Amino acid sequence: MDLQLKHKVVLITGGAKGIGAAIARAVAAEGGIAVIVDRDADAANKLRDEMKSEGKACKTIHADLSSPEECSSAVEQTIREFGDLDVLVNNAGINDKIGLENGTPEKFEASLKRNLFHCYNMAHYALHALKKSRGCIANIASKVAMTGQGGTSGYASAKGAILALTREWAVELLPYGIRVNSVVPAEVMTPLYRQWLGSFPNPEQKLQEIVAKIPLGNRMTLPEEIAATVLFLISAQASHITGQHIFVDGGYVHLDRALT
Repeated sequence: MDLQLKHKVVLITGGAKGIGAAIARAVAAEGGIAVIVDRDADAANKLRDEMKSEGKACKTIHADLSSPEECSSAVEQTIREFGDLDVLVNNAGINDKIGLENGTPEKFEASLKRNLFHCYNMAHYALHALKKSRGCIANIASKVAMTGQGGTSGYASAKGAILALTREWAVELLPYGIRVNSVVPAEVMTPLYRQWLGSFPNPEQKLQEIVAKIPLGNRMTLPEEIAATVLFLISAQASHITGQHIFVDGGYVHLDRALT
């Protein structure tokens, strides 16, 4: 299947590690140009150097996406270098555990800034280029938006809003042929997830408790499986798909709990 992503310019926020890095690698493997926007310059540059050593096209932009100005700058740097922008992948985010009891109004607002505001800002500043290219947007949400988790009001609110914005933008951008979809992971082994597991007295036991609740294969979803779905959605093969929430979770959210 030809995804027709060769030479396409794909900007990926939070693209240096975990799901974002898997998306960047997948884009480059299809002949696209992966533009990695991340505040972790060392991780981003390491990934860039690995990809370039393999002859793949990649650019890194060091940015703090909590700043609207830096969001704008990341888009403009991309367009200045490549002359175009075909795809925006809003991936950056962190489950920062800002809850109702353990948070404050100030911390809640900061969590939304970390996890939500940059999605709007990046889409806003990228819109003129996406209109020109008749490109698309892929948002990475989370099962927390659907299931709740407890103790993470900020992150849950942000991811729920991202699902709502996916459908809102899909409607607003219909006249320009710009498609907008979300991918919804559940349990994915990323560096941040591994760090969270390490906070438990027995990380391996905690991991086994988690995977026992994942119906398909009783295993974590791989970052590469999220990336594969994103690539399909941003490709010409998904040319009539917009406004959708695609769950890549081994049945975690929707299948009967009796299975586990």
